[in-house]
Amino acid sequence: MNLELLQVWIIESIIYSIIWILIMWWSFWIFELLTKFSTRKELVEDENIAIWVMFAGFFIAVAIIISAAIK
Repeated sequence: MNLELLQVWIIESIIYSIIWILIMWWSFWIFELLTKFSTRKELVEDENIAIWVMFAGFFIAVAIIISAAIK
């Protein structure tokens, strides 16, 4: 394996990861604006399991997309 190719793959992986983390943060922010309730309050104070499951599914989906984009 070529060392330069490995470096390119590492840099691309870091770039994809940063982009998708920003997209996840932006999506959470948009979701917070569109809902009539505070998702932060539901997650932290009320410990609403349904919200946790929804965000877990969302993060798993994004991880699958990142994995597919890197390959």
